[in-house]
Amino acid sequence: MVNQVQHDMLVKRTHDEEARQEYYVDIRRHLARNVAGGNRAVYAKVVKPNFLKEHGREPATRSEVRAVMTRNPYYQMYSAMQRHTQEMTWDSVIDSVERQLPDLADRAKRISGRSGGTLTLDPGFKVPPYLTFYDIHLQPGGYHTSLSGDDVSAGALYERATFMYSMGNLGPHGDYLGRSLVEHFKKRFPHIKPKRILDMGCTVGQSTLAWAEAFPDAEIHAIDVGESVLRYAHARAEGLGIKVHYAQKNAEDTGYPDGWFDVVLSHIIMHETATPAVPRIYAESLRLLRDGGVTMHMDNPRLKELPPFDAFLAEWEVHNNNEKFGGTYREMDLVSVAHKAGFSEGNATLEMIPFIAPPTVMNYTTKGFAFPCLVGVK
Repeated sequence: MVNQVQHDMLVKRTHDEEARQEYYVDIRRHLARNVAGGNRAVYAKVVKPNFLKEHGREPATRSEVRAVMTRNPYYQMYSAMQRHTQEMTWDSVIDSVERQLPDLADRAKRISGRSGGTLTLDPGFKVPPYLTFYDIHLQPGGYHTSLSGDDVSAGALYERATFMYSMGNLGPHGDYLGRSLVEHFKKRFPHIKPKRILDMGCTVGQSTLAWAEAFPDAEIHAIDVGESVLRYAHARAEGLGIKVHYAQKNAEDTGYPDGWFDVVLSHIIMHETATPAVPRIYAESLRLLRDGGVTMHMDNPRLKELPPFDAFLAEWEVHNNNEKFGGTYREMDLVSVAHKAGFSEGNATLEMIPFIAPPTVMNYTTKGFAFPCLVGVK
C-alpha cells in the first residue's frame, strides 16, 4: 500500500494504533485478492447450475442472483468478513481521533488563515434527511455530525479511514478521483480556462485540491453539508498551502448567483443523495454555470450495463455498507434526468472517466478502470 502523505491535520497514530490499522488493511487486501474471487467460482460451479436445474434458465437479474447467492455459505462467509472489516476500520481510527480531539481542534484553529482560504458555516443549516437516516459507509455519526462548535472529528475520521478502505488506491493525498476528472476535463474542454470552480459534496476536500493545483489562477469553491468535515477540509487546505473557499451549503440550492461558475462538479457523491435530489442538483448546476460552462458529476459504474452476477457483486455496498440509494442511482437514466433538469438535447452526455491510478497501487484489479460521468454544457 502507498504511504499516506502526512500533513498538519492528519490524525496521529501510536505504534500500536498504526499496527492495528495496518492489520485491518491487510485483511481487506486478503479479501480482495484471495477470497472475493471464490464467489465467482461458487456461482459458476454450484449456484448457477442449481438455479438452471430448478428454473430451466440462468438468473436474469442481479436480484435473482442475490436471492440464491446470499444462501450460499461461502458468500455468507465473505460478506460477513467484508462487513466486519469495515466496522473494524472505523473502530481502529476512531480511537486515535477521540484520543486527540482537543489537539485536533486546536491545530485547526492555529492553521486557519494561513493560506488565504475561507470557511463559511450556517448556524441554521438543515442537513437533508437522506443524509441523516443512516450512517453512510458505516462511518459513526455519518459525514454530517458535528459534536461542538470547533469539532473536526468527522473529517479526521473520514480521511484516515477512507485511505484504509481504499487500501491506498486513491493515492497518497487521496486525490486520484479529482485528478482523474481534471485530466478528462482538460482533454475534453482544452479551450476552457476556468476562472471560478465549484466542487459539490467536497467532504474533506481531497479532490477539491486536485482542481486547485491544476488551475492555480482559478477561484476554488467547495461545499458540503457537514460542519465538522468542512472545518477539517479548511484547515487541511490551509496547512497544505492551498487557497479554497469552503461553505456549508446544500447542492440542491446553493444560494450562489446565476452564471457564477465556469465549472461545477462532484466526485462520487450523487449515489449518496436521493431520487428527488438528483434532478435538483443537475438543475442547480445548470443555473450556476455561465454560458458555455461545464458540469461534471462522476460516480460509480452503472449496474444495468453489467451482467447479472457482476451487478450483484457491485451492489454489495448497497445492502451491507449503508449506501441505500446506490443501486437506484446506478440504474437512473442520467442523461434523461439532465434533459428534464434543463440541459438541451446534445448538451448532456454520459462519458467514461479513466481512473489514473498506476497499476502498482491498484489492489482490486490490474485492468483499466473507469467511472461514468454526467457531463453537461450550458
